[in-house]
Amino acid sequence: MIEQEIKIKLKKILSKFGVKVSEEEIALIKSDRREHGDYACNIALKKAREVSLSPIDFANKIASAFSLEGVEKVEAVNPGFLNFFFKSDELGSVIKEIISLGSNYGNLSIGKNKSVNVEYVSANPTGLLHIGHARGAAIGDCLARIYSKAGYKVTREYYINDAGVQINNLAKSVHARYSCLIKPRSARIPTDGYHGKEIISCAQSLKEKYGEKLINLDEKNLEVIKNFSIKYFLSEIKKVLHKFRVDQDVYTSEKAIKDRGDIELVLEKLKPYCYTKDNALWLNTTKDGDDKDRVLIKSDGSNTYLLPDIAYHNDKFNRGFDLLVNIFGADHHGYVTRLKSSQKDLGHNDNNLNVVLVQMVKLFKNGKEFVMSKRSGTSITLDELLSLAPIDAIRYFFVSRSCSSHLDFNIDLARKVGNENPVYYCQYTHARLCSILTKGKKFLPLKEGSSLLVSEQEKNLILLLKEFPSVIESAISSNEPYKVCSFVYNLSVAINDFYTNCRVLDDTNKDLTNQRLSLVKASQIVLANSLDLIGVSAPSSMTNEK
Repeated sequence: MIEQEIKIKLKKILSKFGVKVSEEEIALIKSDRREHGDYACNIALKKAREVSLSPIDFANKIASAFSLEGVEKVEAVNPGFLNFFFKSDELGSVIKEIISLGSNYGNLSIGKNKSVNVEYVSANPTGLLHIGHARGAAIGDCLARIYSKAGYKVTREYYINDAGVQINNLAKSVHARYSCLIKPRSARIPTDGYHGKEIISCAQSLKEKYGEKLINLDEKNLEVIKNFSIKYFLSEIKKVLHKFRVDQDVYTSEKAIKDRGDIELVLEKLKPYCYTKDNALWLNTTKDGDDKDRVLIKSDGSNTYLLPDIAYHNDKFNRGFDLLVNIFGADHHGYVTRLKSSQKDLGHNDNNLNVVLVQMVKLFKNGKEFVMSKRSGTSITLDELLSLAPIDAIRYFFVSRSCSSHLDFNIDLARKVGNENPVYYCQYTHARLCSILTKGKKFLPLKEGSSLLVSEQEKNLILLLKEFPSVIESAISSNEPYKVCSFVYNLSVAINDFYTNCRVLDDTNKDLTNQRLSLVKASQIVLANSLDLIGVSAPSSMTNEK
């Protein structure tokens, strides 16, 4: 990538002036106007004081010393910017590279020989997934796709919370519904139980398999109902996630972690960092920035929910992953520090545990907000949402904003067929490119060259295509897939700007047509590749594409 080469060259020039900088400090910004070149850099402004020069004088010295294949010229302009102008051949090489690599364009090597575990959804199997889970699912899946594109070996994981009080409440709720199927109004759902319609469906399936054998809720029957309910809801969760284009490679059971003795092993290793107070066992996490120390074993001898989570993450590190990425709800904000602290105590590099906090979703339809409450049974499930809006639109909207931002999801907009709907706009753009390529078959085969692509719209589009690999790198470094989503939209805008201002198919100028068709093909490839990273389809035809 020429941008990286420019940074390396600038770093060497600056070192000759006694200025030490990292490549990360050297920011290249795409120029908004052609007369300002293709990229601008403010490093002379930032570092001029260190060499006792004015920013413009320092910029002139850097420009004079700069020489790089692919860069036609470098200008120093007030108050101290460096403007880089690429050679036309350099821009043309981008088109050639994209067409040559096809779906592999944008592949990076930063994850070569590295593995990453991306854990997402991990909803308790106590009911169906709601739209809050759906946003985490979309973000987690997109991150997994992006990490894979960056060269990592990716494992997609789901952690099953199949032990503890909530599972007991689930089993008792299912049993109450099951009892009522046998003898109406024979039992009440526990106060802390679950009331959704899915509990009735689970109870019906339970009755179909066991008849009336489980009517007495003794310890043995409770265990049977627990196992049945967990499998039932996990199966339902897997089905709807698959429908949402989300699949996991590994499902890890909390119960299995407990049964094989992982908790006892972790406790033994954590002893040097623990102390006893009020008959409870505490882990010292304040030493790592937590607001208070955390209880691992309560005074009654039972463990807190934190302890099995510590054991689970220890297990993930022990499986040899170089990087762990967790997608958590924003309400887990305070959980991050204590979890990282525990892994540090266990001898792992806590910097390799990255937690992405995802804000809540508000659902709007017909101008009104849906109120969600899982236990009352009034939540909008993912399956219901998929019946209300297209999957492509849901996935696009759910990753279109930063994970830390709340999302108001407008079903009416998601369903709209028109350019007001951004996902429709982007897909329509892809279909338009496919249509142009079909109509332009008589000009094939495409020839190399870009000497005739001199308009502002053409150059802007080529530069944007060139940015795709760096967008992927940026999304990886920040764990923010919305950056790819933003790129998809910006690329679509640039494509349509090009289409509006530049006639592609022209029998009177076949050389120009051929070069523009090459640009269309490259644009189609990059738009399809970027849509795939956010799990959105790239249709080859849509109604009324031109």
